[in-house]
Amino acid sequence: MRRPAAILFDWDNTLVDTWPTIYASLHHCMTAMGVPPWSMEETKERVRLSLREAFPPLFGDRWEEARRVYLEHFEATHLDRMRPLPGCQAMLEGLAGTGIYLGVVSNKTGALLRREADHLGWSPLFGGIVGAGDAKRDKPAPEPVVLALAPAGIPPGEAVWFVGDTATDMECAHASACVPVLLGGSAEAAEFIPAPPRLSFADAARLFDHVRGLRFAGADPSS
Repeated sequence: MRRPAAILFDWDNTLVDTWPTIYASLHHCMTAMGVPPWSMEETKERVRLSLREAFPPLFGDRWEEARRVYLEHFEATHLDRMRPLPGCQAMLEGLAGTGIYLGVVSNKTGALLRREADHLGWSPLFGGIVGAGDAKRDKPAPEPVVLALAPAGIPPGEAVWFVGDTATDMECAHASACVPVLLGGSAEAAEFIPAPPRLSFADAARLFDHVRGLRFAGADPSS
């Protein structure tokens, strides 16, 4: 496998730990809307899609009201609770130093996503930061991938890795013909059967070491 020209990352719980905020905001929203709230375990199992995809089945005709309730609670707390996952900042800085184009494709609302990247000081590391609502369709559709790669003029394909932690991320990679890469979790989990990862890394340090090895192994003659 050759060194990738670009690597796109999922955001929530791939690069940053946001489960406490997601759980608290969803619990608040479901309670306010009269829907039995999920446990933390259920939240981790079920939260995959963007709000415009996930909320209509949950809240029916009141889904836009539910979205407002959720976002108001989320916006009030997310920056204080968000934490980078171990090794991710070093990984991103190291990858950026190799000249690989980096981007983010997330199902978090675009404005909130970019606010979090700014808060961490990570925005300069990424050429494109694409969230829910920025493209015509959200992940796992391929449109956000195309949008995130557009500033570099790189087309989706084998030269692009898509790194994430859920089946939705792997589905997006397959849908856009990119290399699906699992970060954390088990590649043997049942959720990955329809769209399996091609590469799997236990943590950010191992992913970076692998990419660095490709670079210095002469996989790219121009390196």
